[in-house]
Amino acid sequence: MAIANPPTDSPPSPPPPPAPAANGKGATRPGDRIFLGLSRGSGIALLVIMAAIAVFLTWRAALAISADEANFLTAFEWEANAEPPKFGIAVLAYGTVVSSIIAMVIAVPVAVGIALFISHYAPRKLAAPLGYVIDLLAAVPSIVYGLWGILFLVPQLTGMYEWLDDYFGWTGIFAYEGGAARSLFTVGILLAIMILPIVTNVSREVFQQAPKMHEEAALALGATRWEVIRMSVLPFGRSGVISASMLGLGRALGETMAVATVLSPNFLIGASLLDPGGGTFAQNIAAGFKEAGSMGRDALIASGLVLFVITLLVNGAARLIIARRKEYSGANA
Repeated sequence: MAIANPPTDSPPSPPPPPAPAANGKGATRPGDRIFLGLSRGSGIALLVIMAAIAVFLTWRAALAISADEANFLTAFEWEANAEPPKFGIAVLAYGTVVSSIIAMVIAVPVAVGIALFISHYAPRKLAAPLGYVIDLLAAVPSIVYGLWGILFLVPQLTGMYEWLDDYFGWTGIFAYEGGAARSLFTVGILLAIMILPIVTNVSREVFQQAPKMHEEAALALGATRWEVIRMSVLPFGRSGVISASMLGLGRALGETMAVATVLSPNFLIGASLLDPGGGTFAQNIAAGFKEAGSMGRDALIASGLVLFVITLLVNGAARLIIARRKEYSGANA
């Protein structure tokens, strides 16, 4: 018996999609073009503003440094209004870096712990109010922190300074010879309190974005809560914590009024962190700009240029660290 041949007619193929316009703009809606133009213009405007600031600071700093009779990088004096002017940034650079490092050492571990508690340990009824309180700390003006520091924090730290001197004074770093606790160490503690909400809020948001499937899988395999955080949450949020820390460091480097209120400035570098005195770039600019003459203002602008460069280097280093660790952070999982 003959078998009928199957039909050879295949179903019609779907029509090909319409080819895009030759100029690539036929399928772009007007709203997309407007948004693209605004975004591109905003980015270009930011670069122009940053370049204008850099050019202005460099120009005025060159005028001051050319007239400086001392070594601008290593001199331990600031007589910019004298004839001839003599000024250097050694004390200011030391005070800015040391106080910021103290603030970071204190604030970052505490902020990460608070962020983990809010995001993974605290009950929901407690996590929300605690988050609001942390947010409120970021809204307190710096002058209020400064007044609190000089009226409350400085007197309360005397006992702590004496304890540090009793047990760690032999190192020389924590030697205390009495007097008001208006030192770089006090400034570092105050700055740590000020940057705490910044690091906490950003870290909390990053930890809350950790993949829930990873956490649930680890719990299903018998991992404890801490093991889940150590193996899933912290690797995922590492780059975010670094970014949050750099935001806090930027605040610490440029803080002005709180430091100017608490610190007892002088142009000496003591071996002990508890010695009163020292200075920072921002504090020196705020304290000396009003009485400065033409050359004195140029000198202050020159110190501002150094702070500008330090901030750029810190942020650039942070971007490099994040880029190198991104593939290991778990963010691409």
